[in-house]
Amino acid sequence: MKNLYIALSFAITSLSLTAQNKDTKSADKLFNQFEYVDAAKEYMNLVEKGKADGYVYKQLGDTYYNMFNAADASKWYAKAIETSQDSETYYRYAQMLKADGKYEESNKQMQKFASMSPSDSRAKAFKENPNYVPKLLNKTKQYNVNSSDISSDKSDFGPLLVENTLYFTSARNGARKNYGWNDEPYLDVYQADYNADGTITNAFPVSSINSKWHEGPVTLSADGNTMYFSSESFLENESEKVKELKSKFSQIYLYRATKDGDSWSNKKPLPFNSKEYSCSNPSLSKDGKTLYFSSNMPNGMGGTDIWKVTVNADDTYGTPENLGKNVNTEGNESFPFISDDNKMLYFASSGRQGLGGYDVFEYELASSKEAVNMGTPINTDKDDFSFTFNSKKDVGFFASNRNGNDDIFKAIPVCGVDVLVVVTDAKTGAILADTKVSILDEKKNVIATEMSNSKGEVKYRVECEKPYVVQATKDGYEGNTFAVAKTKEKMVKVEAALEPIDVIVTPDEIVLKPIFFEFNKSNITQDGAFELDKLVQVMKNNDQIVILAKSHTDNRGSDRYNLKLSDRRAKSTVQYIISKGIPASRISGKGMGELEPKVDCGKDCTEEQHAQNRRSEFLIVK
Repeated sequence: MKNLYIALSFAITSLSLTAQNKDTKSADKLFNQFEYVDAAKEYMNLVEKGKADGYVYKQLGDTYYNMFNAADASKWYAKAIETSQDSETYYRYAQMLKADGKYEESNKQMQKFASMSPSDSRAKAFKENPNYVPKLLNKTKQYNVNSSDISSDKSDFGPLLVENTLYFTSARNGARKNYGWNDEPYLDVYQADYNADGTITNAFPVSSINSKWHEGPVTLSADGNTMYFSSESFLENESEKVKELKSKFSQIYLYRATKDGDSWSNKKPLPFNSKEYSCSNPSLSKDGKTLYFSSNMPNGMGGTDIWKVTVNADDTYGTPENLGKNVNTEGNESFPFISDDNKMLYFASSGRQGLGGYDVFEYELASSKEAVNMGTPINTDKDDFSFTFNSKKDVGFFASNRNGNDDIFKAIPVCGVDVLVVVTDAKTGAILADTKVSILDEKKNVIATEMSNSKGEVKYRVECEKPYVVQATKDGYEGNTFAVAKTKEKMVKVEAALEPIDVIVTPDEIVLKPIFFEFNKSNITQDGAFELDKLVQVMKNNDQIVILAKSHTDNRGSDRYNLKLSDRRAKSTVQYIISKGIPASRISGKGMGELEPKVDCGKDCTEEQHAQNRRSEFLIVK
């Protein structure tokens, strides 16, 4: 049902009165009136009669896309692209495949979309990072997610907790007329009690806000006396009559109401509403000075965007401002929520790289970086949206159709630690900007990688009571690792002092930390690659150096086998160096087997001693 606020946004401005021929006239009329359930039936009739073509298949795909039926949308988009289609169809097809867990096939369709619309920000993001999904799936968890006890068998979304009252939008009122979009009742604003034990009870409609049209979601002022909410322009007797469809269409407007005892009165439309576009999904800053909302008003990025407007002390309003490319895309961004400290904006997007459908993103208003996907379990391969957070109660709420219906979920923050990494020159203490800094978990999986800013800083959010490792590398410096111990502290500072690269060069050899190999294996490990990159830097900075890489084994296994194993390890080492751009003439390798142990421990070696003997050495031969 969240897509209602996207589609209605284009009810007038982009209503093209889609119609292919007399056979599709009935289905097209239903489609243009957003009566997708019945439209799908009519298009299917054409399929069954053998009267379907690329247009009908595309319309079926779009119909199921708007109802977020990923499987059926994908099925018909696959048929549609057998004939020529516009780029947006390929984008929608990719989104539905992704929502159906078919990431590889989704990427193929995104490649087609990117080739057709190379200047689109969504295409550029895909080209820069086509395989982003694994990174999102492995992102450090920020919240634990639980089902709420307030959801119904109809659409429920837009939750907002104010003191001990949860406001939300719902289609649960069975006494209301059904809307043709999904054959559910019109939307109403509801409120419920949020109890001390975290349960939610006693849900009932806010009758003084609700009308016979769609209402919600809402936002409230800090004192609870002012409400902003979405409704339809029909309330102002404003609509657009489309003769061809014999129907009237509304836009979505924003309204302001004030508390009057236990009800709401003095409902007024905001002055920047227009019959030419929609405004919806309001979120008011705690100081009451800024109202965030979604709109398809002119001069946006494309689709619906996130906007903000100043709320003046005399109840007048400034000029709406688009939040720009760090938030908005050519796709759809909606459901903004501003944090209590006015620093973080949360919103839903189908245009940014996500796991499928709408994903929730967070954007630091003071930052120059783009919005960040919140990862799992907030986001899934389905629609996840309308995230809000109550800092006083330390609990968040959001909506998702991950279970097949728009339901409300609770988000409980995971204990987190801010790891502040400061990179410096170990000799001079100078700040090192543009340093590659990665953070790894205890299994040595890279969680995230960032470049240090002008202050030499990189900041990561990780879980409490878990160990992590920071890796820092920069041209001209010896890369190094820094342990982050388990802690419950709110912030940990890591002083990452890097030695200039020349400190590891001696007259006879390049001294690296041991290039350890796993028992009975010759492949380069992640730790090994990290060290070998230092050798690569030395050889690039000293283009006359020629290196002999000697590889050693422990004494387990036969002499002959160990010699062959060490030779494979030497070759793996040489191949890695060559793969980094070093000429083959400058690096050679030799396997030494167990002939030159680092620790001569005979038959009584400990596992640690065995590991020390499985090593590589790098001798300067020229």
